[in-house]
Amino acid sequence: MTGLLAVNRVPRAFDPSLGSEARDAVGGITPEQGELIAGAAGSSPYLKGLIDLEADWLPQALAQPDAMLASIMETARALPADQLRPGLRQAKRRLALLTALADLAGAWPLEKVTGALTDFGAMVADVAAKAEIATLIRRGKLPGMTEDDIASAAGMIILAMGKMGAHELNYSSDIDLIVLFDETRYDPDDFYDARQGMVRATRNFCATLSDKTADGYVFRTDLRLRPDPAVTPVCLAAEAAERYYESLGRTWERAAYIKARPCAGDIAAGQRFLDTLRPFIWRRHLDFAAIQDAHDMRLRIRENKGTGGALTIPGHDMKLGQGGIREIEFFTQTRQLIAGGRDTDLRVRGTVPGLAALAGKGWVPEDVAEKLTDHYRAHREVEHRIQMIHDAQTHKIPQSSDGIERIACLMGIDSADLTADLKRRLTEVHELTEGFFAPGPTARAPLPEVEFDESILARWTTYPSLRSQRGARIFERLKPELLTRLAKTAQPDEALLALDGFLRGLPAGVQLFSLFEANPQLIDLLVDIVGTSHALAAHLSHNASVFDAVIGGSFFDDWPGQAVLQDELEQELSQEQDYESQLDLARRWCKEWHFRIGVHHLRGLIDGVQAGQQYAELASAVIAAILPCVVEQFTSKHGPAPGRGAAVLGMGSLGAGRINSQSDLDMIVIYDPLDQDMSEGPRPLATRTYYARFTQALITALSAPMSQGRLYEVDMRLRPSGNQGPVATSWASFTNYQQNEAWVWEHLALTRANPVAGEPSLADDIEGFRTELVSRSRDQAQVLREVAEMRARLAAAKTPAGIWDAKNGAGRMMDIELMAETGALLSGVAKRDVHAGLDGAVAAALLDVAQAQTLKDCYDLCWSVQCAARLLSGKVIEADKIGEGGSAFLCRATGYEQVEQLQAALQESYDIAAEIIGRVIQEDKDAAQ
Repeated sequence: MTGLLAVNRVPRAFDPSLGSEARDAVGGITPEQGELIAGAAGSSPYLKGLIDLEADWLPQALAQPDAMLASIMETARALPADQLRPGLRQAKRRLALLTALADLAGAWPLEKVTGALTDFGAMVADVAAKAEIATLIRRGKLPGMTEDDIASAAGMIILAMGKMGAHELNYSSDIDLIVLFDETRYDPDDFYDARQGMVRATRNFCATLSDKTADGYVFRTDLRLRPDPAVTPVCLAAEAAERYYESLGRTWERAAYIKARPCAGDIAAGQRFLDTLRPFIWRRHLDFAAIQDAHDMRLRIRENKGTGGALTIPGHDMKLGQGGIREIEFFTQTRQLIAGGRDTDLRVRGTVPGLAALAGKGWVPEDVAEKLTDHYRAHREVEHRIQMIHDAQTHKIPQSSDGIERIACLMGIDSADLTADLKRRLTEVHELTEGFFAPGPTARAPLPEVEFDESILARWTTYPSLRSQRGARIFERLKPELLTRLAKTAQPDEALLALDGFLRGLPAGVQLFSLFEANPQLIDLLVDIVGTSHALAAHLSHNASVFDAVIGGSFFDDWPGQAVLQDELEQELSQEQDYESQLDLARRWCKEWHFRIGVHHLRGLIDGVQAGQQYAELASAVIAAILPCVVEQFTSKHGPAPGRGAAVLGMGSLGAGRINSQSDLDMIVIYDPLDQDMSEGPRPLATRTYYARFTQALITALSAPMSQGRLYEVDMRLRPSGNQGPVATSWASFTNYQQNEAWVWEHLALTRANPVAGEPSLADDIEGFRTELVSRSRDQAQVLREVAEMRARLAAAKTPAGIWDAKNGAGRMMDIELMAETGALLSGVAKRDVHAGLDGAVAAALLDVAQAQTLKDCYDLCWSVQCAARLLSGKVIEADKIGEGGSAFLCRATGYEQVEQLQAALQESYDIAAEIIGRVIQEDKDAAQ
């Protein structure tokens, strides 16, 4: 952009005579520019001095401000080493004058003013640092470094922090830097010499910028944000800093790193360092404990700086005082810390962009974000005027009326209007932010009329989650609300025992209790879960972070489907740095979706059939997303997979697309090596060994217990030859076995098989082969004879564990599934679900339409009971031990009013289904004989 500086507003001259003097000293300017100079010089002694010094340069700057800004930067970067000190100071003087006039004239918005100051700060830090590095290299003080290393500052990392990092540098700001060096560029034996050289370079380049000379100074530099600044050198090894943050880093340091960016020196090394800190800055869970940490910091600042008390404008600190800039920054950064670990869109450095991102994701109301943005910009404008008067690093409004009048003059308004506007804005910022950090005393929930067992309440303080003072303090504030909501349940004493079990299993409490305190609506969900499903409550005790998913806003949305889930997980896995982190992320992600399905089922938002389909789609998405990670990890050790690669064939309930909350995953891994007999890699393996070990790696990825638990138990026994055969099966062996050696029961199993992940062309071939094999004509008598024998073996091996065992036994799920598989095989039906298989039995003349419908109804009832029972207890339930909440859920899930009615219906269903299946199989067997 070129052209004259646009004068959209002009300041008033506090001292008109000084203003006129400055205007007369500058020639070749427009009348509007003259008014601008007069107003600035007549109110700011500092700007008057700059105008006097740069009177000859100023007309050109006002004629082409953008071109002159670029010229300032280019000239400073090209300075020879012996001219750095005077040259950089002249450049800063001109930049300060140009940005001030552009700001006062309203020609540049706030972001352009702060951006110009910030970019200049980064450039001069880079120039000064590399000049020192060049000197050290020439003197041989940085072992192993040559002139080629000057461009990357020999591994020196300069991180911009605070406003410098966010491109928000204020007019007279110092610059907050953390200086590190990449120790991996040096021989370990040279570490101490390298560190000594880097410390010397850091001190020298900071002195180049901050020393006051006859020409002034460039920037005051502040290195105190580095780890433990009282005892550490001004330049640390990056690895030492990383260890510090991992073991000792505090919440305020996490907040500081939201704005951090590499601004000078070795930019690439700086970004790598920030990447390693990502888990420290951005926690995986919703970090509501950060609210209390941030509030404590605010209180310490108020105490140390004396900025508490009633709001008065004279002497008020626009940065640290009540309703000031820091309040808005804390409000924004704390909310970013809470949710930024789960949502990368919130990881932005600037305050205004941060507010916009939070509002866009529903974490801050739109109107609040707009108001705070407006107040932030207005506060920064006042702050700049305060600093322009004497180029002082101060944020305080002057105490004197003359001082306030100068600020008002620079803003072109009356001092009374300035005072009134400031009071309004500061008050509103305080009101908008204070409630978030310190909601204040709220009406405590009235103590419930129910008398709870005091011995249970008393033992809570002995539980791990309540042993820390902080956890106990938060829980005491929650306790009345918890007990009140427990008292409203159908069976308060039963609900109390369930909550007691949840608390007893909870390893830590601060994060979860902070989450409940900030989101009290979650207490109802907790009470609902612990009062209904002991299995889900026990799961919650060890995986409390799944509650985070409820806060995201989409927890109760419709099911997104397998493709969306797989894409989401693949994207998240791609952002992880190592294999173990990927496996942990997959576990954490899967648990949240698993929990979501369970809650939807528990609350009647979906039925058992829908829950079964969703659990199966979740498992398939996890397998499909985690498989490429296993492939990449295995390839790095043993080379790419020989031939076409492998595919995962889902069997049983997984293949049929319906599993429950506790299901294992039945799978077969099939590979096609083509004509290759070895892999090619660092440690090559024979093809069979390669795929066997690869399959074990996949099983481990899914089932190994890690810090986030396990994903699924895996069952490979349906592969050819069962446990006796190889863990992975070649495509040629699989097809040959199925066509020439397989038992009837193995062909029955194939009626439900479905490729769920792996090499696409191989998966297509497997499905084509399965479809063709199932559709072949068969000797019905032989099939029924083997089915009858198989049914007898199942009956002997798996006797039902009571009326509520809907899976095992005659007329129950496995029996009806066997009938459906038989119908599918004899009719050549390639569809996998039980209903389609029973329709196939009609087509094969095994059943009539009425019998098939009866079996479908029986199966649906069994599934509803089984799916609900697994959610309630994880094993076969006992109706008298699941409590009133569990009984109500069981009835709601099956459509019955009372448990006794459901029990009678179940028994009748078992008897009818067993009779139909028994008669069909026995009659056909007898006829065949």
